[in-house]
Amino acid sequence: MNNDNGQIDFATVLASAVHDMKNSLCLLIQSIENLGHTLKDQDNEVGEHFASAHYEASRLNTGLVQLLSLYRAGMDNMPLNIDEHYIEDVIDEILATNESYINHKKITLNIEQEPDLMGYFDADLISLLLNDMLINSMRYSNKHILLKVFSDAHHLIFEVQDDGPGYPKSMLEANTVTMQNYDISQGRTGLGLFFARLIAEAHKAHDSTGSISLANGGSLGGSVFTLKIPV
Repeated sequence: MNNDNGQIDFATVLASAVHDMKNSLCLLIQSIENLGHTLKDQDNEVGEHFASAHYEASRLNTGLVQLLSLYRAGMDNMPLNIDEHYIEDVIDEILATNESYINHKKITLNIEQEPDLMGYFDADLISLLLNDMLINSMRYSNKHILLKVFSDAHHLIFEVQDDGPGYPKSMLEANTVTMQNYDISQGRTGLGLFFARLIAEAHKAHDSTGSISLANGGSLGGSVFTLKIPV
């Protein structure tokens, strides 16, 4: 891990450390989920503590994956594994990942999905992106979240809506900033949106590029996150 001058390459060391921490955190999340199965009949206070632990661990894991992916992107080493995937399989995996938190927080998550949808994309990165947006909705929603998946002539479209207070003005304004001028110093929010746009724009087809957008309103009156993948 030394560079050409014999000095330690701290960027590479950091990337390796992040990778190890991510693996350990994944094991911790699995342990928390296993513990959750034994807490179903416990009181509400215990359930609240469990839900908070699961949420924060998932949030940390997402942040570490984002850092690792951004490092690889900066090194021009962020390969995409594009393949054909059934959308139902992707959604089922995301729901399974968040089942414990959803149940303990008593959140109603509705799915509206066109039947037999398929698409070409990197399932790992797209799942990570959607999972991060779903985690944010679970944090800020009151009790209802809607996940919609549909298509038009040119795109596969994912929408995550909630009944929370909606996106603040600063996030809506950041939605129109170019990648070159993006300010990731806005904490987790800035990094998360930067990462989402990085993944979306890495997906290209027929001279079209993937995109994300933020809005308020929708059928639940809160935030609306939209991901479009060209087909």
